[in-house]
Amino acid sequence: MKKYSILLLLISYVLIGTAQNQKLAQTGLKFLNIATDPRAVGMGEAVTSLDGGSSSLFFNPASMAWMKANIDAQIGTTEWLLDMKQYYGSIAFNAPYDLGIFGFSFQIHDYGEINRTIIFPSTASGYLDMGTFSPYALSLGLGYARALNDKFSIGGRIAYNIQDYGDGVKNLDANNNPIISGNHVEVMSYDFGMLYKTGIKSLAFAVSIRNFSNDVKIERDNFQLPLAFRIGFSVNLVNFISDNPEADPFLFSVDAINNRDYPETMSIGGEYLIAKVLALRMGYIFGYDEKGFTAGIGIQYKLSGINFGVDYAYTPFGIFGDLNRLAFKIFI
Repeated sequence: MKKYSILLLLISYVLIGTAQNQKLAQTGLKFLNIATDPRAVGMGEAVTSLDGGSSSLFFNPASMAWMKANIDAQIGTTEWLLDMKQYYGSIAFNAPYDLGIFGFSFQIHDYGEINRTIIFPSTASGYLDMGTFSPYALSLGLGYARALNDKFSIGGRIAYNIQDYGDGVKNLDANNNPIISGNHVEVMSYDFGMLYKTGIKSLAFAVSIRNFSNDVKIERDNFQLPLAFRIGFSVNLVNFISDNPEADPFLFSVDAINNRDYPETMSIGGEYLIAKVLALRMGYIFGYDEKGFTAGIGIQYKLSGINFGVDYAYTPFGIFGDLNRLAFKIFI
């Protein structure tokens, strides 16, 4: 398996080196960077190298290759800043004849209702009230993952993304009718990932690229999607103190992230699974002004051969208040 280790290291070096040479700049469709899965958020979003189910489509598609269930589905909601909300869902199927794992994902971002005004100096207020509008964003993704052997997996996702900022009122015509302009963009994005299990206990390494795409244009302005390169490792620390395969695992993970639109960050996380029922999670995200400590909890229960689960994550967000995430999952 030495060749996979070398390949992983070479690609990691190229990706991180490329990202470091890019200039920091503003990006669009930032809703794509909002972490969805409460399990991941509870662990500080350090999940690039962890085995996962359908929600791996949002972090590292290659992780989905190690899905043990035949069907894995998840749906959840995220509180976001200024009363915005994001809804997401994912489902993955273990294809017959060892064809790999196929998955589908969606994200919907609700910006709420916003007042629409235009500058109009001749009025006492200096503006005219033009009613309200409701911008939204949507992403639909199709992913695939496959384990090439018992240590190495690859995966990818293609997504169709829409950002609708609503119709804007530029001005009034001679008859005081509003002059409307649309603010709507559509763009395809691509995610890629690899995961390598070293064979040293449960130590695993992974890399991923998220939101690779062409430039997007609105009116006269061009911008890019929030491209992110991630490299991470994880290990079950219990493996180093016990040879009992039934011992409750304690996962420890670290991710280093190189982003297109702000400096490098790092995340660490931990998850302690008790009796395969209760999961306690904690993490910390370094390099942000407001993000930092994260925590979460998960409960899963098996009934008639079907596993049900609920995950919750809590994130203090500085001056913006506390954020909560909740998800329900089922796997068969």
